[in-house]
Amino acid sequence: MPETLTVSSRGQITLPAALRKRFGIQAGGVLIAEEGQGNIILRPAVVMEVDTYSDQDISAWDAEDHLPAKEREAILKRFRNKP
Repeated sequence: MPETLTVSSRGQITLPAALRKRFGIQAGGVLIAEEGQGNIILRPAVVMEVDTYSDQDISAWDAEDHLPAKEREAILKRFRNKP
């Protein structure tokens, strides 16, 4: 059922409690706002933590994961043949 929302002077709106509950939107939650066919579409966003790694970290992993040339080529050959 359509809901009427009021936009504050700061551009803020309050989502009705029933909608927040139905979509699992909690205080501090993140939404994505998009325009689509003349409408504003709000969707819950997925926020993922991102880690950054140094060149030193990556080099250490490469050293640990060293494959013999023959094994590496066999793996690459399988991936090249996939559509």
